[in-house]
Amino acid sequence: MLDLGTSFLASVERDPGALAIVDGDRRLTYAEWHRHISAALAGLDRLGLRPGDHLVTLLQNRWEAATLHWACQFAGVVMTPLNWRAKGDEIDHCLADCEARALIYERVSAEAVAASSPAEAVRRVGVDAALAGDPVLADLLDVGAAPATPRAGPEAWSLMLYTSGTTSRPKGVPRRHRAERAAAVAHVAQNLYGRGERTLGVMPLYHTMGVRSLLAMSLVAGAFVCLPRFDVPDALRLIEQERVTNLYLVPTLFHDVVHHPAFAAADVSSVRKLGFAGASMTDGLLKTLDAAFRPDLFVNHYGSSEIYTFTVDQDAVRKPGSAGRSGINQRIRVVPLGAESGEDVAPPGQEGEIVAILAGDEAFEGYWRRPEADAKAIRAGWYFTGDTGFVDAEGDLFVTGRVDDMIITGGENVSPVEIESCLSLHPAVSEVAVVGLPDERWGKIVAAFVKRRAAVPEAELDAFCRESGLANFKRPRRIVFVDDIPKSPVGKLLRRKLVAGEYTPETRSPSEGPSA
Repeated sequence: MLDLGTSFLASVERDPGALAIVDGDRRLTYAEWHRHISAALAGLDRLGLRPGDHLVTLLQNRWEAATLHWACQFAGVVMTPLNWRAKGDEIDHCLADCEARALIYERVSAEAVAASSPAEAVRRVGVDAALAGDPVLADLLDVGAAPATPRAGPEAWSLMLYTSGTTSRPKGVPRRHRAERAAAVAHVAQNLYGRGERTLGVMPLYHTMGVRSLLAMSLVAGAFVCLPRFDVPDALRLIEQERVTNLYLVPTLFHDVVHHPAFAAADVSSVRKLGFAGASMTDGLLKTLDAAFRPDLFVNHYGSSEIYTFTVDQDAVRKPGSAGRSGINQRIRVVPLGAESGEDVAPPGQEGEIVAILAGDEAFEGYWRRPEADAKAIRAGWYFTGDTGFVDAEGDLFVTGRVDDMIITGGENVSPVEIESCLSLHPAVSEVAVVGLPDERWGKIVAAFVKRRAAVPEAELDAFCRESGLANFKRPRRIVFVDDIPKSPVGKLLRRKLVAGEYTPETRSPSEGPSA
């Protein structure tokens, strides 16, 4: 297996003149980008970084972030990107946890960096603006640097992502060069990417989906079109202007794109492949996207930061809700809830916890200095995902939610995803999230939080659920209309906020009559 630096050099040699990255007016071929990566590598040397050191970044999807990612691969430095929205205490934890040697930030993250005491103890560099006493990245770059050559092998650490930390402090997920490249090769194969693909680089480079898009494009002489911060009009403009060929997004971003007023007039004909991951997609959104884009390929990719691919369904519309079958580097199973081994397989149709084999080429080897997390998630060579699901009679996996999200009402197990998919098909429902709320009699009741696009009473939604065939115990006993559904920065649904009452009841009146 090649290391990533050697992999990039192979791409430069194969296609030196191919467009590699776009950011505003900046357009670089692979040969040109290699020169900038070489300059960035020289900058890392000036900072005193050595192989195995961690470089923490707080950057949006700008060309400098992508360039630094590749420079780290050549240098053997562990790229450790954080959410650019991270607060001072989050930065404190991660800097200390990974023993960072340097931190690179931009104007939008400078205030949080200034609030971090541990950040004062590392080398700090600003990109478009710098705090007092810090150098600017451009001043560190040696434009006359020798062409970058790899200093790391396939067994070296490439990247460390931090998990979201919704239930505990964030956990570091270190990944080796060989695992990162294997995941990129699998991503190319599973999405049928061809030479010269162009992808919208909007999924953040602190998220596994963003990193995968970046690496995958390098394997096929493709272009990574930077969109620093998600904005639908900007996204539509770039799709049309740069003739983007594939979109790989979380369902929330797809929802926002296809429901934006500007979508109807936009030319998205260049987009032939759709892929989504990070969350389940409702039946309603699947149908809307299929009708709007008419893609040649519509992929549901199910995975995680720890093991990039669990399963893939390359025809997501064929069987709505199906996550498909194991990826080319993986084996998955569903085991009964509470099982201690991946060998105890649940029968078809029985809901349980989804586990994935750790022997796969894309897999991590354990969390960064978190033995208690390893003990919980890793058992006898299997990774326990914390996700619930079942395998149907045809062998396809259905992901039903998180073990912690399962609603037990009156002794019955209820999956929020099933109810969300049902309600999403009502024409007046724009978005929906289902949680269990405490109840003295039932233990928990099923509650649906609905963002409406048109006026619809609770009784009509209840009747819709009943007529759809949803079992009575699964029908929401409470429906709450809200202005917005709380989500993480990458579009993941934050059910815990709804349970905690951290939402705003509907204040805006929806339009009369369902919208198309």
